[in-house]
Amino acid sequence: MWSPVSETLSARRSRRRSGASGAGPHRAVRRVQPTLYARAVPQNAEVTTAGLPPDRRRPFQTALTLRTLLLAALVAGLAVVVSSIIDMLLIVFLGIFLALVFEVPVRTFMRLTHRGRGLSATIVVLGSAVLVTVLALILLVPLVGSVRDFLKDLPQLVDELRDSGELSWLGDSGAAENVQQGADSLSSTIPDAVDALLGVAGAAFSVGLTLFTLIFLALFLLVDMVRLQEVVRTTLVPIEAERWLEVWERVTETVSRWAIGALTIAVIAGTTQGVTAALLGSSYALALGLIAGLLDLIPNIGATIAAFILVPTLWAEEGITAAVIMLVVILVYQQLENNLLSPTIYGKAVNIMPFFVILGVTLFGALLGVLGALVAVPVTASLQIVAQEVTKARRARIAELRAAAAPAPAAADASAS
Repeated sequence: MWSPVSETLSARRSRRRSGASGAGPHRAVRRVQPTLYARAVPQNAEVTTAGLPPDRRRPFQTALTLRTLLLAALVAGLAVVVSSIIDMLLIVFLGIFLALVFEVPVRTFMRLTHRGRGLSATIVVLGSAVLVTVLALILLVPLVGSVRDFLKDLPQLVDELRDSGELSWLGDSGAAENVQQGADSLSSTIPDAVDALLGVAGAAFSVGLTLFTLIFLALFLLVDMVRLQEVVRTTLVPIEAERWLEVWERVTETVSRWAIGALTIAVIAGTTQGVTAALLGSSYALALGLIAGLLDLIPNIGATIAAFILVPTLWAEEGITAAVIMLVVILVYQQLENNLLSPTIYGKAVNIMPFFVILGVTLFGALLGVLGALVAVPVTASLQIVAQEVTKARRARIAELRAAAAPAPAAADASAS
């Protein structure tokens, strides 16, 4: 029996079946490969470089701050540790330096005697220590006594120099007064300084322990030098190993030749100027020779400083004629040292510009005092060797570029004609 209600229900069922059959494939495709939609970002929205709003990046910023704090704490801790062991680090540096100084003499002894490295290093190092000790026992007391007498009489020498006829115009000047005050202050402190040098028991024990540590640190490093080089050879690739072992060899030769040469030249300088002072009648000839020799170890400016001490002393003691003779001797010797002794003894081992010599003396003197000024030249020369090796490839490449950019000689002659 037909009715409108049944027709309406049938129509609804048919429409639902037709709609379901039409939507089925589309839904299946969406389940297999879903469609991605991009959301537009408003122009006034604040977005970071990573595409995330600032509140999503706060954990990363907190982690970065924590890392920075930990790094700062680590650096501060290392600074405290280094400052607490700075004296021991200085001893280690001096021990390594001393081993490099003795390396060439040990090799020479091995070549001449055909002994092993351990025995040769022991004989050379301990023999040198014994020789220095004997010389110190023989010469230390008269040398220290002469220096002490000279420095104690320094105010009187300055006063005599101010009252001399040639420099009477300096008597009331501010510079002369400053020099007089400096001499008085130095003279008052010299007895204490000499006592400290010769040593009370505690100071003498400390110095002896330091020297003992330096000697045996250098000795053991010399014995194990070949093993250390073998470690470098087996650690690096063959090309790099040979490259840095060559740098090691150049640094060793530089330090050793400088030390031997500097000591030889200092002895010559001190002997020459001390004997000259003695011949001119100075009663402080031994002290003046020692001062000249020690100052000659400081490159470029040491001889000038020595002249400012020796010439006025001779002037105050023996008059202007003796002072002029001493000045002439210092100038002549300085020319011989610069043009004959230094090139012959040093060779090309210490081939650095005078500017870098003065710069090294200033910097290392500020860091390590007198000791830094003395070792400034070999350390600066060693740094120069390392810098030359590091920049060797770049300098060769730049030289090739310059050669390629330069016009050929034939083309240049043709264009000129």
